[in-house]
Amino acid sequence: MKELLEQNNSIKPAQIGKIVEGKVIGKARSAVFLDLGPIGTGIIYGREFQQAKEEIRNLKIGDSLFAKIIDLENEEGYIELSLSQASDELTWEKLREQKDKGEIVKIKILSVNKGGLVAEVFGIPAFLPVSQLMAENYPRVEKGEASKIVQELQKFVDQEMEVKIFDLDPRQGKLILSEKAKEDGKIKEILKDFQVGDLVDAEITGVTDFGVFVRFGKEKNGPDFVEGLIHISELDWQLIEDPADVVKVGQTVKAKIISISDNKVSLSLKALKEDPWKGIEEKYKKGDVAKGKVTKLNPYGAFVQITPQIQGLCHISEFGTKLRMEEVLKIDQTYKFQILSVDPQEHRMSLKLEEK
Repeated sequence: MKELLEQNNSIKPAQIGKIVEGKVIGKARSAVFLDLGPIGTGIIYGREFQQAKEEIRNLKIGDSLFAKIIDLENEEGYIELSLSQASDELTWEKLREQKDKGEIVKIKILSVNKGGLVAEVFGIPAFLPVSQLMAENYPRVEKGEASKIVQELQKFVDQEMEVKIFDLDPRQGKLILSEKAKEDGKIKEILKDFQVGDLVDAEITGVTDFGVFVRFGKEKNGPDFVEGLIHISELDWQLIEDPADVVKVGQTVKAKIISISDNKVSLSLKALKEDPWKGIEEKYKKGDVAKGKVTKLNPYGAFVQITPQIQGLCHISEFGTKLRMEEVLKIDQTYKFQILSVDPQEHRMSLKLEEK
């Protein structure tokens, strides 16, 4: 903010859009006059006066304030000024400084929506997305139902939180906050003791429709820990419909770290189990016919369970249209499929419905 003011004040000629400092030299019923030094006399009146009425009410002759030039010369020869626009611009500049310095900001939660929490910083509306909450405050809602997420977030209304500014855009009036960013330094320090491929004892802290949250540290049950996610696809080699069928909150599992990026840790349970695709090309060869149960139909085709841990895809092109596929195949029904290709490394099997 200091740099912005120094830059503006170093310019002698008046310019529209620039912020200038002036001293109050007169007050009328609906106008305030400011001495702007070498560039002339400024005036705040009309709509600009009304918008800043509360702030202007407390001004005294001799007080200094910042205002934004919106007209170089009105009909009476004054430089027209805006107090509110200057205040907004300086506020955004202050917010940018706080973001750049990584300063912690205290906020009070005003309301919630399914995407996160709503607050204000220096009078500017701000949003704290669910994804930027600390792990312990993340709403662990089964099936990810929006109404339940909102209900879970309601407990934060009227509560104070410490956050950092994550992103901002004055033009769009966008101010995004992050609670978990304030722990970045601590998490980064803890993660120095871990690397991809490590096995950890992880405690299940939350179960959602897309996976499970776990926490782990250098010492079991120690004070310093980080949270990670085991995606539903990493729970087991077989298709998992509901993670709650596999693990429970409070359970301790052995997991493998498969990714560490920007303080986000991804782990896997299935990586510790034998890969069922290993050597599968010896059992299932191109041209073979195998029985399989249809588990899912989507725009790409039909997912078919050949064994509890092996699934293949019968591509939509084999049917022509999704409607035709849905007429021919039914979920949970078993059919005969011809194997078109097997790729153990990519864990892929392409299938074609065997003609009756």
